[in-house]
Amino acid sequence: MNHQFITVEGNIGAGKTTLTNLLAKHFNARIILEEFAENPFLTKFYENQQQYAFPVELFFMAERYKQLKDMVHTKDLFQTVTVSDYLFTKCLLFAKVTLPDEEFRLYQKLFDIIHQQLVFPDILIYLHAPVQKLQANIKKRNRAYEQQIPDEYLFNLQETYTSYIKQHNIKTIFIDASNADFLGNEQHLKVVLDALEKDLDNGQHYFTLP
Repeated sequence: MNHQFITVEGNIGAGKTTLTNLLAKHFNARIILEEFAENPFLTKFYENQQQYAFPVELFFMAERYKQLKDMVHTKDLFQTVTVSDYLFTKCLLFAKVTLPDEEFRLYQKLFDIIHQQLVFPDILIYLHAPVQKLQANIKKRNRAYEQQIPDEYLFNLQETYTSYIKQHNIKTIFIDASNADFLGNEQHLKVVLDALEKDLDNGQHYFTLP
């Protein structure tokens, strides 16, 4: 496996963190996980998106930047692989869905200034699942502030993610996660591990789970 920096992405409830933890364990890798609980605006955002969208997205961008910047500056002799459960560009994708045009333009200016200082992953693993599967997973993990997320919001995020991946020709392992059970089914994890061993070109490479 030649990748030193792997990122797992997908919609809310797609199974990013579960897969990231399993990959980090398999490769004895450094792990970078999104820290939702630290965002003081998140609960308020789900209650009133219009009022709290800008501060919630700004806080996430600052936290993600700090995490990824720290990773760049700290080398680990014993862990040469890093696995994260978010792409920094996620900031821009969520902001595009949640912010009105004027606020988005300001946000994009800030994003453009800082994202150039970060390392882009060698490969992206994108977990694609239908909205009803996402909602089932969201209910299962039972974070109180997520329980009222509208289907339309998840659908818009899904469209924004897939559009971005196709437009930017990123080297992507695109997994149909409709029936994904990475914890309970070893064959599902094996599909991802086998895909990571392949010498893939830039662009999307589609894999289904047995």
